[in-house]
Amino acid sequence: MLRYTLMRLGVFAGCLVVVWGLVYSGVVPRGLGDSNIMWILLLSLVISAPISFVVLRKERDRASVNVVQRVDRMKANLEANRSQEDATVDEAAHAQTPAPGQARTS
Repeated sequence: MLRYTLMRLGVFAGCLVVVWGLVYSGVVPRGLGDSNIMWILLLSLVISAPISFVVLRKERDRASVNVVQRVDRMKANLEANRSQEDATVDEAAHAQTPAPGQARTS
């Protein structure tokens, strides 16, 4: 997951450099007033999103598989703990019930 995030940030940084160069060379219009940096960031984000979607597809799928495996492992651990607790409660309840014909002492 960290690898995918770093790759995505790399694509964004590359787009940021390209857009910055295009804006300052005059190919892409500048923002209004003091909003130039916001314009560059927004344009870089809009351009990097579809590029990341296409270029990082395999890495995103790999990260998704890792997340699913981790969630499945956590569910299995929770279920094992739950069944272990149920067994302990059942044993405790069985130990407290008197055998047939014996009086219960408290």
